[in-house]
Amino acid sequence: MKTALTIAGSDCSGGAGIQADLKTMTMNGVYGMSAITALTAQNTTGVSGIFEVTLEFLEQQIDMIFEDIRPDAVKIGMVSSSALIRVIADRLGKYKAENIVVDPVMVATSGSALMETEAVTTLKAELLPLANVITPNIPEAEILAQMKIHSEEDMTEAARRLYEHYSCAVLLKGGHSVNDANDLLYADGGVKWFYGKRIPNPNTHGTGCTLSSAIASNLAKGYSLEDSVKRAKDYISGALEAMLDLGKGSGPMNHAFALSGEFA
Repeated sequence: MKTALTIAGSDCSGGAGIQADLKTMTMNGVYGMSAITALTAQNTTGVSGIFEVTLEFLEQQIDMIFEDIRPDAVKIGMVSSSALIRVIADRLGKYKAENIVVDPVMVATSGSALMETEAVTTLKAELLPLANVITPNIPEAEILAQMKIHSEEDMTEAARRLYEHYSCAVLLKGGHSVNDANDLLYADGGVKWFYGKRIPNPNTHGTGCTLSSAIASNLAKGYSLEDSVKRAKDYISGALEAMLDLGKGSGPMNHAFALSGEFA
């Protein structure tokens, strides 16, 4: 069985973070593991607190995983401090990790800022150059590419800048009012659009975590990046179309929409 590791924060309400990642990895047919960067107190309406793990403990988690069950892919989500980012970059470099997917979490669906400015600087300097693919949404891409994005042409230019600067593929997600859930993959100098239908579901908590984890899962199974993105988008569409409605704010998706069998 193929394996995948998520390095991210915990979402106690279960819709995002490592909880969403592990559900997604299971539903996409790989064995999921996690190294937790922070505990968050959050729900569908927002984040009320973040409690970071120590540098030593994050390092121990990553070491224990790589020294026993080596992951075939690694997804990196919320990391809220520069020091923790440096630990991740150091450990992934040491173990020569493969199929690294970085979801540069800076702003949650609810609008809460999850990363400090210094952490963004460190992310750009030390972690993004290790990635095989990064998956920013439009607000995140505007920060990383240092430009405003108002059109599909802007999306292409921002993705090109990031691709050339960090030497990694870029999946720029267009779900923030620029277009109708169409995502742009910029890889190997070429552009590929993935056209999606906008699903009228206000419950989108954890969509970024879920998409990046699904991509990592499919890369772990040996699919090409393009096929991994397509499969991930199909999975997230199914999770949204299930129209789960929990919580008072932007609720979670049904990650287990395709679950069947006697134990379900």
